[in-house]
Amino acid sequence: MERADHDLAFLLKYENVAWYEDGKVRILDRRVYPAQKTFVICQTHQEVAQALKDMVTQSAGPYTAGPMGMALAAWECRSMGPGQQMDYLRQASVHIYSARPTTKSRMQIVTDACLPVAEKALAEGRRADLAIRDHIVEANNRRYDKMAKAAEYLVDMFPKNGKIMTQCFAETILGMMLRVCRQRGNDIKLFCPETRPYFQGARLTATVCYEMGFDTTLITDNMPAFVMANEKIDVFTCAADAICLDGYIFNKVGTSQIAICANHFGIPVFVSGSPDIGHPNHQSVTIEMRGPEFSLQAMGVRTAVQGVKGYYPAFDMTPPHLISGIVTDKGIFSPFDLHRYFADGTSSEFTV
Repeated sequence: MERADHDLAFLLKYENVAWYEDGKVRILDRRVYPAQKTFVICQTHQEVAQALKDMVTQSAGPYTAGPMGMALAAWECRSMGPGQQMDYLRQASVHIYSARPTTKSRMQIVTDACLPVAEKALAEGRRADLAIRDHIVEANNRRYDKMAKAAEYLVDMFPKNGKIMTQCFAETILGMMLRVCRQRGNDIKLFCPETRPYFQGARLTATVCYEMGFDTTLITDNMPAFVMANEKIDVFTCAADAICLDGYIFNKVGTSQIAICANHFGIPVFVSGSPDIGHPNHQSVTIEMRGPEFSLQAMGVRTAVQGVKGYYPAFDMTPPHLISGIVTDKGIFSPFDLHRYFADGTSSEFTV
């Protein structure tokens, strides 16, 4: 079976996101990439959950790391009876999917999906940890393939050799979008806000864009309006950590202000990903508030005097009237018509 991560940048290869082997999970530490290619080694599923809390990986990374933690949990309980193993795995799933509140609904889908895989393996006398890992690779293939289809629709919205602004690290759809552009000979130019305080846009997005051969410009988070006006940006696009059925999207903080600027300048806003059946409306989403001290520094160097307070919402909410379309594997939907995505029984991006 051909893996769907072919021809993508280092950061998007399955083993370089997170991988289970020999009773351990290794997760690429995106907090220091690309300056360092360092992997955090987790020896328990609790350590995997802590790595998710600590943002060792983010964007779509947790949807590989989390279930790899389930494979590790299966290894941890291998000496128990089958019933006890399943109880242990159910508890491990709760622990892992609860690591970050804003993405809890999506994470529960991927970790709970490991349970029947383990149960079947145990019934057949096979190793549950390896069965779960094989399942994760197959699930990643399906997810990457869905995003590849979405990328075709997204790139249809790009003018030839256009200028595209991104936000944060859109992970899979970013890689697929660039791969489609390369296949079509569309030499787009990327403008990437840095996305403080973790600088994912600077360290992750810009690196992937550059590695895949595209003209890439990094801008600071307070430059989007100026760049839109002076560089004649054609499209603003991002992914989302939650796409609610009422058309509201939640993404890295700063997304909503860029969408406001895009609307002001008449620039279309396209958000990629599948609607979340677990979020019927935006009231169902909890925005994660992270440690305020992170906003008082830049890459470990303090930028404010002692006594100044910080504030750090990890995500913000963009309302549907600012969004031109939600780009899915089934086409581009109005944010006001997302229930139609599920009309034929289609599963979401993260249903595995």
